[in-house]
Amino acid sequence: MDLQKQYKDQILKTMKESFNLKNDFSAPYLEKIVINAGVADAISDKSVLDKIKSQLAQISGQQPKTTLAKKSISSFKLRLNDPIGVVVTLRNKKAWDFLERFIAIVMPRMRDFRGLPTDKFDKSGNYSLGIPEQILFPEIDYAKVDKIRGLVLTLVIKNSDPEKSKKLMELLGMKFKNA
Repeated sequence: MDLQKQYKDQILKTMKESFNLKNDFSAPYLEKIVINAGVADAISDKSVLDKIKSQLAQISGQQPKTTLAKKSISSFKLRLNDPIGVVVTLRNKKAWDFLERFIAIVMPRMRDFRGLPTDKFDKSGNYSLGIPEQILFPEIDYAKVDKIRGLVLTLVIKNSDPEKSKKLMELLGMKFKNA
């Protein structure tokens, strides 16, 4: 099941009919997926950042970028430009492949999974989801994990609003909680 091909062949037509859209370019589509991991431990131990970077590289298939602190916060012992997290942006084929693996493999492995929450859409239709454990991804070797850490996954959807994005994600195979 190639998700990008399925989108172009079937889902695009359904979206156009559902929302009375005139052409293919006005329909919502997946622009990119951003995977982010904030690492508070990196302030005291710099090697933690390298471990998270390698894990995120295994999950995403490309090298993550280190994010730096935007301002100093003395109560957290944080200085300006301290490395405090990692982020990777997937576009085009890599994003579609990652989404396909996420839907087919990672979502069923989530503990007590009853569907994704519907209140995580922003006004532009982008969806952000917190993943509590990086070990849900099969690429991560559990024996090499020093500590369970969470990730934030953001699906950036163009030409959309929350209603259209939810419909698109449902057609792609994502399950939502029944409100």
